[in-house]
Amino acid sequence: MRIQIRGANRFVVTEAIKNYIENKVGSLQRFLPNNQDLEARVYIKIYDVIQKVEVTIPGNQFILRAEEENDDLYAAIDLVVDKLERQIRRNKTKANKKIREREGISDYFVTVDDTPVTHQVEDEVPYKVKNVHLKPMDVEEAIMQLDLLGHDFYVYRDMAVDAVCVVYLRKDGKYGVIETNN
Repeated sequence: MRIQIRGANRFVVTEAIKNYIENKVGSLQRFLPNNQDLEARVYIKIYDVIQKVEVTIPGNQFILRAEEENDDLYAAIDLVVDKLERQIRRNKTKANKKIREREGISDYFVTVDDTPVTHQVEDEVPYKVKNVHLKPMDVEEAIMQLDLLGHDFYVYRDMAVDAVCVVYLRKDGKYGVIETNN
């Protein structure tokens, strides 16, 4: 797994922090597929007394994302890795129940890999850009992805209607789907 580390608010990533992140985030590789070239994106923001760590690991069939804040950077890194590990375990169980007959998310959370960990440090970007690969899936799988990410909405390509759709969490706790016209 490649690890890309970026600092914000003029934060400089030291060698010790790089090594710590590589060890902690790299340890997640044992839960992830060894047949996929994965890249973990780590974004560190430093405020007055709070350090915020965001980690995103996009895969072909899944996206893992977590963020944590703490007054200690190393504690924030530990917390975000623990959160990602819980996501992987929870969603692997959920995926195994839902997708047994066909290749699915459960195939992507499997074995340990000894792929060397690398990293890159980039300059701060003033805004977030997200590139989205719209994988064909059904509504149930899109809802699973929405829950996995912990977001309020998820954009996907619906297999049934072959259109770009958005599944979202409503205020009443139920899910809604927006279908687009081609």
